[in-house]
Amino acid sequence: MINRIVLNEQSYHGAGSRAVLKELLVKRGYKKAFFCSDKATFDVGVTGKVTAVLDEVAFPYEVYTDIVPNPTIENVQAGVAAFNASGADCLIAVGGGSSIDTAKAIGIIAANPEFADVRSLEGTADTRNPSVPLIAVPTTAGTAAEVTINYVVTDREKKRKFVCVDPHDIPVVAVIDAELMSTMPKGLTASTGMDALTHAIEGYITKGAWEMTDMFHLKAIEIISRSLRGAVQGTPEGREGMALGQYVAGMGFSNVGLGIVHSMAHALGAVYNTPHGVANAILLPTVMEYNADATGERYRAIAKAMGVEGTEKMSAAEYRKAAVDAVKRLAADVGIPETLKGIVKEEDIDFLAESAMADACRPGNPKDPTKEDIVNLYKKLL
Repeated sequence: MINRIVLNEQSYHGAGSRAVLKELLVKRGYKKAFFCSDKATFDVGVTGKVTAVLDEVAFPYEVYTDIVPNPTIENVQAGVAAFNASGADCLIAVGGGSSIDTAKAIGIIAANPEFADVRSLEGTADTRNPSVPLIAVPTTAGTAAEVTINYVVTDREKKRKFVCVDPHDIPVVAVIDAELMSTMPKGLTASTGMDALTHAIEGYITKGAWEMTDMFHLKAIEIISRSLRGAVQGTPEGREGMALGQYVAGMGFSNVGLGIVHSMAHALGAVYNTPHGVANAILLPTVMEYNADATGERYRAIAKAMGVEGTEKMSAAEYRKAAVDAVKRLAADVGIPETLKGIVKEEDIDFLAESAMADACRPGNPKDPTKEDIVNLYKKLL
């Protein structure tokens, strides 16, 4: 079997690492930057902390803030038009997954205009040209969009999200500066952190997992498990830990895929605009229980990475329960809801299950689900 690893050309880590942009842009020969940043990130001044670095060296740029959570086809198309009109030759995404995903789609379409409809990018589209050079500066610790070859777009007309997987879209540079994450409120810190844990766990048990990605995922589970509670409380150590842990998880799952937690969460986001991290966090323990008997001894390693003691002496039933219980405790400690009550309408479950079955993440799940399985998982959480 041939396994592939795709990572950033360069990444910079640590508080204040945004300062590298002063020299980086010039050294790479860029002339003008097009910033993609959602309005909330811009309004609280976080985007300005990055543009200020460019101001110090009078590097030209333009800021685009017409980006919404769960970006849509129309958002992407408007962004492409704005980029093409700007005269910029590079993109800088500042924000969470929505900003970085929008920038990825803009960069791909600007370099491959035959995909301007956006829908044709679903799955593994045969793009010929690398994206316009993209530098990703995340302000949340969860999606790892800065190091993945994936992005997600919402089709409002069909009420579904679709996943695009393309090595051409990976940012050439990632700048992971935990100082930019300090303004995240507790709820967002918790939900994006649980999203990162979901990436690590699903990536570790997916069908495509192998030794190199196992290394990334187990380390990410360990870092996230010891850091998320502190990050929610705003400790510098917690913030730094989550900035690193979510990135390490991205190094893994981007290259081997995910599973039905993400498939089901994408459906919730498309129909109800449910925040992606919240959806993942609620779904994860229940889906872990469903998948347990198809994962060999992997839950033993998950439990150990999450700090559970005595795993080497546990039976399969015991360590699988210990892994699920550890996830439940972490989710409860950071304030994640336990059920989908108030989110899912029972009359929508059939459509949600159909969407989840059609999602690009579903084939990577360790157990092949039926539509009925998905329906029952949603119902179990009501």
